[in-house]
Amino acid sequence: MSAASEEWTDFSWLVIQLARQIRPHDVTFSGVNSTLPMLACLLAKRTCDFPFTYLNVAGGVDPTPARIPHSSSAPALFEGSASIFANQDFYDLCLRGGMDLCFLGAAQIDALGRTNVSVIGDYAKPKVRLPGGGGAVVMMPTARRVVTWRTEHTPRVLVERLDFVTAAGRTAAVITPLAVFERDPDHAASRLKLVLMRPGVAAEEIAARTGFAFAADTAVVAPPPTRRELDALASIDPDARFAAEI
Repeated sequence: MSAASEEWTDFSWLVIQLARQIRPHDVTFSGVNSTLPMLACLLAKRTCDFPFTYLNVAGGVDPTPARIPHSSSAPALFEGSASIFANQDFYDLCLRGGMDLCFLGAAQIDALGRTNVSVIGDYAKPKVRLPGGGGAVVMMPTARRVVTWRTEHTPRVLVERLDFVTAAGRTAAVITPLAVFERDPDHAASRLKLVLMRPGVAAEEIAARTGFAFAADTAVVAPPPTRRELDALASIDPDARFAAEI
């Protein structure tokens, strides 16, 4: 890898690239078991020069926790909250077109941005039975944009064919430790294309580790993290406990 690649770690890459998906005035949501998007939203509150609203599955609105909780559903995410949202209100907001950006996780993702969080293997006799869709079934087709992520970039995660289609809809981006893919959420047939590569990682390596074909003609090497982003990341993970897990 080049010297430039050393400016990114897996942790900083994932959190900062997730944070960079947030746009001015977005109403943004992070869900259950979504520690990285939780950190990304809290990071963006410290680095973005524009306003946006951060809702979390715990029910907090623009919280300011004194210490960042390990769980993305922790009561600490009420601290400093402007108000409290009940769980059903998130779905209602999405259905009314009021949710601009949802961060939703997945076990498998295909080229259309559809996700599987139900089973690995045959549905009747699965190798692994996963937690299920939860809010993704409602939020993925109704939020204006959905961003998903994985800490693993392999053909078993980025697949040609999902073992089960749990949710489909308005996926706008997929972020992995190697790359950022994007697609047009307004067109169901739009496929993910490679837009950003981590420095030191070639498009050919990304293709070899992806289970579906993708366009890469406009892909570029991602710019390095800014000092402001790195300082803010250090402030929300001062003892590097989150970074150690990644």
